[in-house]
Amino acid sequence: MDGVFQGSLLDLDTEIGPGPLGATVRRTPLAHGAWIDVRRGWMGGADALFERLADTVPWHAERRKMYDRVVDVPRLLKFYDEGEPLPDPALDAAMAALNEHYGPELGEPFRTVGLCFYRDGRDSVAWHGDRIGRGGTEDTMVAIVSVGTPRSLLLRPAGGGGPTIRHDLGHGDLIVMGGSCQRTWEHAIPKTSRPTGPRISIQYRPRGVR
Repeated sequence: MDGVFQGSLLDLDTEIGPGPLGATVRRTPLAHGAWIDVRRGWMGGADALFERLADTVPWHAERRKMYDRVVDVPRLLKFYDEGEPLPDPALDAAMAALNEHYGPELGEPFRTVGLCFYRDGRDSVAWHGDRIGRGGTEDTMVAIVSVGTPRSLLLRPAGGGGPTIRHDLGHGDLIVMGGSCQRTWEHAIPKTSRPTGPRISIQYRPRGVR
């Protein structure tokens, strides 16, 4: 672990697992039929969960072709397909809670879990939407739980040219991107030169959305 993790004083001696949703969720409508929900501190015991995931998930690095060269993906990754055992019971509990709350609106359950490990401020993800598969043509939802040190998640209309929305997410915060968000908006975790500790992003998606 390259960054130095500093836990939240509000998370001491808290049982690991998701809290309530319902009226605790704040929804913000965006342009073009998109919206985001934010629930601060949803995952109780988030700091302990971060440490467990950091130590037990079989993280791996990837390399991808970019233009005329192959580069390192600036974060560590692990993807759990539907039916594959998850690395911690808190992730199963979170999926069950998300499906109970969002299932009627989404019309289907969340089925897969992707994990990203941002080790320090040099790790990032560029502007993108989850448009591989059905996310490129249909309304859907992507739910992200952040544990570890807060990092800025930015959102902007696809292609730029509009306002940029910023949410600093960590220590168990939940954000859900819904409606047309994956098609009509983009999101990113930018690099930062400020000293920052590590963060793990836990992404829940329906079948056929990447």
